[in-house]
Amino acid sequence: MKTKEISHPSVKQAKPRVNVVTLGCSKNIYDSEILMGQLKGNQFDVVHEAEKVGKNDIIVINTCGFIDNAKQESIDTILQYSELKEQGKVGKVIVTGCLSERYKPELEAEITNVDAYFGTNDLQNLLATVGANYKHELIGERLLTTPSHLAYFKIAEGCNRPCSFCAIPLMRGKHLSSPIEQLVEDAKKLAKNGTKELILIAQDLTYYGLDLYGKRNLDELLRRLSDVNGIEWIRLQYAYPSGFPMEILDVMNERENICKYLDMPLQHITDNMLKSMRRGITKQKTIDIVNEIRDRVPGIAMRTTLITGYPGETQQDFEEMAQWVEDTKFDRLGCFTYSHEEKTHAHTLVDDVPEEVKQERADAIMEIQQGISFDKNQEKIGNTYKVLIDKKDGGYFVGRTEFDSPEVDNEVLIDASIDYATVGSFVNVKIESAEDFDLYGQIVK
Repeated sequence: MKTKEISHPSVKQAKPRVNVVTLGCSKNIYDSEILMGQLKGNQFDVVHEAEKVGKNDIIVINTCGFIDNAKQESIDTILQYSELKEQGKVGKVIVTGCLSERYKPELEAEITNVDAYFGTNDLQNLLATVGANYKHELIGERLLTTPSHLAYFKIAEGCNRPCSFCAIPLMRGKHLSSPIEQLVEDAKKLAKNGTKELILIAQDLTYYGLDLYGKRNLDELLRRLSDVNGIEWIRLQYAYPSGFPMEILDVMNERENICKYLDMPLQHITDNMLKSMRRGITKQKTIDIVNEIRDRVPGIAMRTTLITGYPGETQQDFEEMAQWVEDTKFDRLGCFTYSHEEKTHAHTLVDDVPEEVKQERADAIMEIQQGISFDKNQEKIGNTYKVLIDKKDGGYFVGRTEFDSPEVDNEVLIDASIDYATVGSFVNVKIESAEDFDLYGQIVK
């Protein structure tokens, strides 16, 4: 990952620099940004994933504990910095986030020279350990690690869903919505500092409000955020299919700054897999909800993620899912192999699909999706789209349409030697050619 230095006014206090290293998902990015905002408010020099470390640096590693690969990356990172500490090349190493929430006793026993381990809700204790105070007046203040024109915007923490394969409730706890008024104020602060796109995240967006207001209230939140001056795009990620609040589709149609984009992880399609996964939905209901969303919001881009190799998945289950992917033609799709996670309901089942078969099935799903994406991109040639420029890379400006989320979806590449744009600006781009996951175009003046 590229080095991201966070600039801010220099301070005279002789405090150690804090280097925050973030692993895992966008929720962790958000948490790191909140931590960094508090540290800056305490007059600490803060950097994010600095390539060069100093012998007095405090390293804070925000870990992921979701699946095996992510856990291994977190462990490797902890070992890397703990070894630097042993060599006298950094001052302290502190570990926080999902992995240490889930495995704190084991980590303390195995990697003993880490100075402190904290869980996902230990911000105040973490700050106290480095000599900082938790400042209530800084709630909502963040140091963005993303480009300033976009921000991940967490509207809730935790999850109440019973999915058999998922360890998130073990690491993040029960669902807890943030109040609408607080979120609107946070959005205004971001907009004032130049943020144009809010990417709404949570373990489950569609559960929003049940705990606070006694009803699903995402539609009201969307309307309030849509009214914030300066916010030009609002994007929805991580919507759960069962109990999906259809009223948010009306808001999507009403408000131009709510992207016609929906990330809805569906995980599988066969009835026996959905039942074992405890998803609370059937194949037919899944098909119906996808069709209704597309009918009610014409042109919406739907993204989903799937799991291959869940316990008991037969070749017939896989083939049925592959055919469904071919038939449904999602605009965006990701596929993961099943990870057998301790203390989840599925851990009581036999992990009976060989790893190589899991991967072969995932690869086959992605090959199908590659063809679908190519065909859909070819259909865009000749059309003009509003594009947000994220960065300049070599001879290209790289941006996205409203139908694409950063990091995971398609990009639009614009020849920088011919057309002029600025990072963080919106431009109209006519698509001239397309590949599987990239579009190429020129700015329409």
